[in-house]
Amino acid sequence: MTSWLFDLFPGAPGWLSWAAPLAAAVLVLALVAWAVVRLRTSGWLSGIGPQAVVALGGVAVSVHGLWGFATGTAGLPALLAVAFIAVFDAAEMTLLVMMYRAADPQVGWTPELRLMHRTAWLLVGFSASMNAVHAPNWWARPVLAAIPGLAAWLIELQLRSKLHHERPDEEEAGGRPGPVRLVVLLWQHAWAALFAMLGLDARTSSSAIARAALAQRAALRVYRLRLALEAKDAADRPRSLRRSRRQVERLRGRAQKALARADVAIDSGQSLALGRRMAELTRVEDVARLDYSDTPTVVAFMEDLAVTPGVERLEASALAEQAQAARQRAEAARAEAESARQRAEEALTAAREELEEARREHAELLAGRQDAAGQVDAARQEERAARQRADDARKEEETARQRAEEILKDAQRKVADQQALLDTLTGQVKDLDAARQAGQETLKQVSDQIEEATALRDRLLGDVAEHAAASDPDPVFKSEAKQAGWQLYLDSVTTGNGAEPSAAELAERCSVDPGNARNWLRDFRAARAAQLTARQPRALAGVNGTNRS
Repeated sequence: MTSWLFDLFPGAPGWLSWAAPLAAAVLVLALVAWAVVRLRTSGWLSGIGPQAVVALGGVAVSVHGLWGFATGTAGLPALLAVAFIAVFDAAEMTLLVMMYRAADPQVGWTPELRLMHRTAWLLVGFSASMNAVHAPNWWARPVLAAIPGLAAWLIELQLRSKLHHERPDEEEAGGRPGPVRLVVLLWQHAWAALFAMLGLDARTSSSAIARAALAQRAALRVYRLRLALEAKDAADRPRSLRRSRRQVERLRGRAQKALARADVAIDSGQSLALGRRMAELTRVEDVARLDYSDTPTVVAFMEDLAVTPGVERLEASALAEQAQAARQRAEAARAEAESARQRAEEALTAAREELEEARREHAELLAGRQDAAGQVDAARQEERAARQRADDARKEEETARQRAEEILKDAQRKVADQQALLDTLTGQVKDLDAARQAGQETLKQVSDQIEEATALRDRLLGDVAEHAAASDPDPVFKSEAKQAGWQLYLDSVTTGNGAEPSAAELAERCSVDPGNARNWLRDFRAARAAQLTARQPRALAGVNGTNRS
């Protein structure tokens, strides 16, 4: 199958040998599923039911057989083979579907429907025969021959269901003879002869047949027992008498069992059937010797043979029982009627009372009718107002919806802008974070340098204070209290942690007013600054000279 693909595409991969058939199979299945769905939903097969789709399988098999017959047996070209199939399978299915769509349960089987039905089944017969001829062996012939008939029968079932199960071959007024009618009659007569030969009645049920067979068997065994009793009475030798007695005992047991099984003692119908059968068995010679030229004698004998008096007595007894039962039912019905009459009188009284009550309620309703009319008018006005409010609310809702859409669009735009801004700020934050880390490293270096400078400053300030105390013993301020405060200030800024004393501390130590102490601090800062400015180079020179020495 795939050799032509490799001839067409020499460089195709090896998996194409199984992928191509698989794809073709999937495509075929998809086309079949699509066709089935289209047929199920089409108007042509609407209402027929799922059996029409199942029938398509039988039609497909029949088409295959007709194609083989047309191209192989008949030797037709492909185009004529298609037309050949259309004449048989397509035509028969079209006729059956047309019959279903044109069938009317009220009209039944019209002559046109019968003609279409016979034509369709004639085509089915031709298709079956051609499928059988094209079958490869004798085992397949009956199966393939049955396929077209089964496909058509599926449509036939739905057609009969639509026409209330009326058969097209029923006896009809004015029927004309023909080949189909001849086949039907021969079929019916053949089965009727078989039923007659077996002594069966086609109208009886299976249970009736079984009970009749039991009655027949019981009658036959009783008749055999009668013959044995007659033989026993006629026996004249002891040996024959003993044999007759044994046979009588054996037949008596069989007859008793047969009578018990046939329910002869408890069923009048079974006992009557037993009597008729015994009459037939015991009086067969009288029937043969009867003079049939005497019609009244023949009729009386036949009535006697059919146990007519017994039947009449049984029927009379049954009729009497039925009359007694009917009388009892009539008495019960009379009592029921009397009870019903009393109930009717009570119901009539109650109905009259209810009628009076209904009249009073009607008067009250009439009185409240005007109020109800006013309430209805008010309700209508309220309804109109509610409708107006509903229209206004609908308009407001539409306006609000449009406004919400605009707000949503604006919010979406703003969100997009904010997202872009957030992306930009995120980049800047990353840059600032990198710069912050670099600044922290730089700040650490500067902090280390500041600590070194602070330590150097403290050492220099100590040296300067020592040199200043040695080189300038003269007081800076004339007031002894202020000079004492100045010494306290110098001690604090040079020997301590470099912090100035507070104004409250100066006021307490020097016994002055806190306001004067604050003024002293201002003067002390100026003097200290001037001292440092004027004497720092000397102090540095002294330190350097000391280091050199």
